[in-house]
Amino acid sequence: MTYDKIIKAKFLSRPNRFIAYAEVDGRIEKCHVKNTGRCRELLVEGCTVYLEQAKNPDRKTRFDLVAVEKNGILINMDSYAPNLAVGEFLPKLFPDSKIRSEYNHGSSRFDFYIEDNDRRILLEVKGVTLENDGVVMFPDAPTERGAKHVSELAESVGKGYEAYLFFVVQMKGVKYFTLNAATDPKFADEVRKAAACGVKILAYDCTVTPETMEINERVEIKL
Repeated sequence: MTYDKIIKAKFLSRPNRFIAYAEVDGRIEKCHVKNTGRCRELLVEGCTVYLEQAKNPDRKTRFDLVAVEKNGILINMDSYAPNLAVGEFLPKLFPDSKIRSEYNHGSSRFDFYIEDNDRRILLEVKGVTLENDGVVMFPDAPTERGAKHVSELAESVGKGYEAYLFFVVQMKGVKYFTLNAATDPKFADEVRKAAACGVKILAYDCTVTPETMEINERVEIKL
């Protein structure tokens, strides 16, 4: 996936989940944050961030904050990017298959539905930005909706579907992926139960530049 009109800036503050202030060429700009997670370890005053210029010139915020540098690592923190990147990657994982996005099943809407001859596949995507000493974790905040999705993925296996939970690590150079059970024990428990029921857990890192993010290599998983 590719962005248009990316500029480099200095992060100043984030007064709420949706808004941040950054310094661009000596002026202060109000930006939309395309990630409602906490991101406290990422958005540190003075850090380097990357902004995409909004396509709508009449929008209240001229820029979207999409990436950040942390300890020499470039991390994409756009919540929309993982689904776009997975959409580009799935034809490689499931060649010659019918792929649909935003698929309603039960009381949930899953990110992708795939048909491959007689195979019916549900796939849910989670973006991962939380990193500590090379270990990446999900989630960075409690997610009841995420736990519900995982539970329904597990139920779908009993109804004849294949089910995948795809963690997109929005950076390179990581050691392994694990669940952030300290922050959200319910989500971690649901993932472990889902894996025992046959839900396939995937984790891939990404090649990230200020302008692009592309799914790259599988990451070791430690549940």
